Amino acid sequence: MTKKQKKMLTRLAVSAVFLVVGIVTEGIHPVDWICFAVSYLAAGYDIPLKAARTIRGGQVFDENFLMTVATVGAVLVGAYEEAVAVMLFYQVGEFFNDYAVNKSRKSISDLMDINPEFANVVRDGKEEQVDPDEVQIGETVVIRPGERVPLDGVVVKGTSSLDTKALTGESMPVEIGEGENIVSGSINLNGLLEVQVTKLYDDSTVAKILELVENASSRKAKAENFITRFARVYTPVVVFLALALALLPPILAGQSWSVWVYRACSFLVVSCPCALVISVPLSFFGGLGAASKQGILMKGSNYLEAMGNLDTVVFDKTGTLTTGKFAVTDVEPAGVSREELLMLAAYGECHSTHPIALSVLEAYREMKEERPAAAPCRSEAGDGYSAAGDLDQSRIVSVEEIAGHGIHAVLKAGAQDMDTFDLYIGNEKLMNRQGIAFRSVQDAAGTTLYVARNKEYIGAVTISDTVREDVPAALSGLRGEGVIKLVMLTGDKESVGQAVGKKLGLDRVYGGLLPADKVAKVEALLAEKPEGRTLAFVGDGINDAPVLSRADVGIAMGGIGSDAAVEAADVVIMTDEPSKIVDGIRIARKTVGIVRQNIIFAIGVKILILLLVALGAAGMWMAVFGDVGVSVLAILNAIRALGYKRSAA
Repeated sequence: MTKKQKKMLTRLAVSAVFLVVGIVTEGIHPVDWICFAVSYLAAGYDIPLKAARTIRGGQVFDENFLMTVATVGAVLVGAYEEAVAVMLFYQVGEFFNDYAVNKSRKSISDLMDINPEFANVVRDGKEEQVDPDEVQIGETVVIRPGERVPLDGVVVKGTSSLDTKALTGESMPVEIGEGENIVSGSINLNGLLEVQVTKLYDDSTVAKILELVENASSRKAKAENFITRFARVYTPVVVFLALALALLPPILAGQSWSVWVYRACSFLVVSCPCALVISVPLSFFGGLGAASKQGILMKGSNYLEAMGNLDTVVFDKTGTLTTGKFAVTDVEPAGVSREELLMLAAYGECHSTHPIALSVLEAYREMKEERPAAAPCRSEAGDGYSAAGDLDQSRIVSVEEIAGHGIHAVLKAGAQDMDTFDLYIGNEKLMNRQGIAFRSVQDAAGTTLYVARNKEYIGAVTISDTVREDVPAALSGLRGEGVIKLVMLTGDKESVGQAVGKKLGLDRVYGGLLPADKVAKVEALLAEKPEGRTLAFVGDGINDAPVLSRADVGIAMGGIGSDAAVEAADVVIMTDEPSKIVDGIRIARKTVGIVRQNIIFAIGVKILILLLVALGAAGMWMAVFGDVGVSVLAILNAIRALGYKRSAA
């Protein structure tokens, strides 16, 4: 609880005590009047002052004005007890509002704690503790255990674990070592690190994130804009209705002035729009805070609202649905064992640095690690395994790369055997060129290498960009949340895109696209979606800036360390987990649902009590509930937006 809140709590306690004493001593003048006066001033001496300031600023009709007029009017007609109660309970409602806002801000302020206070920079062989914005690109900073990483850079010395929870929402530490990139805002947990700075503080990850969060509240949702416009019209209207209620019956019908002024004051109390103007923005703020806890940064409540209406989700392939890293995804031997096929493919590719070749070698190494420990290091047939787990280079006689086709290698049959054989590894063109009969692999979601020994086809190895582990759960979750179309756009060739799309169960796949083509496809999909529904594009935020901007909601994956993601996207998911999109939708729908509940509840109750007050069926105590009670209930309901918990997978 803040110092300001403690002070207000003391004021409310004093006011409540004197109100009770005033009620007990009612009729004992002037004790009761003094008690009511002290209670009123303790609770709300600042309300008339605020009203006067806003009137001088040109804004007459606000809640401070309504409360001042209503309570002063109640005093004038002798309703001292009600006047004090109105002011006290109004301030109780404001206290709840202030507390709720602080609670909602906590998740955001926790994120703000990522801001580093200092950097230990090495200059002339000595460490200096300086502000992060004083460090230049190329300088070296030292980060000790427990310290926050001040700037983006590359680790030049040391290994450690990093706590990135404030950035990504993930509790598991990230291991970091020499040569790896490190981003500002994370916490060094154990090892001593020396980092060469690659970005100035203003361009660092932490600065970009803080700027994004600080500006999020400036982009309002449609519901917030509606409430703002509604309050501007509603408040003056109810003031004039209250004035008519106070004047017309006494003037036209000769009825009691005190009765109708009292009703008019009650009318003003219940008509205060606090429940709406406070709870609606608070709900969206809570939703933004809940999303940030999950590592989902939204640039405004308008995007939060749009996330709840998704009809179509369009994905980039590489780096979004797939990891962007090649790996062997299928091995189809023909007449030989899987192990022998992969071993021979590794021999053929062992001198290449191409990503496809490296993926074959990686698969070969993984296969060897899975072999039983009792297996011989080298069999009598010379199977190529060495004690060190490396290929026996002495078996390689020659390797020739055939441009556009593949590789021709000559290998010894065994380590001690001088007999040799030809090994061919490549595409279909190579097999056809050598006159080798082979079985074509259809619908491969990547590149297929066909392998032949002499003129005999012995199998195929398929290398693909691997699908992220999280993707199937993400797509299933999106279907479950009512997303109708799941589409993939990729610059890869059509056959590769179709194979990935078929594997994942996507509705549409478009391949061979340039950035401009992706924009055109998204525009066509935007034209197809129903009115009131939205389209999201999910990309890596680097090459997809145009299409991220064109979609109703641009979602960048893996925003941590990616400037383009933070700049181009409307929503940034700080981890490489597409399933966080499902969390974003659920948070959005929960938040929008709470907003609708508050709007319907507040307007409905207020209209009912306004009618009862105008008819004389309800007094100021009911009016207090219509204002303060409804506000408190709406605020408590709004706080629920913060309480999102991710479902267990």
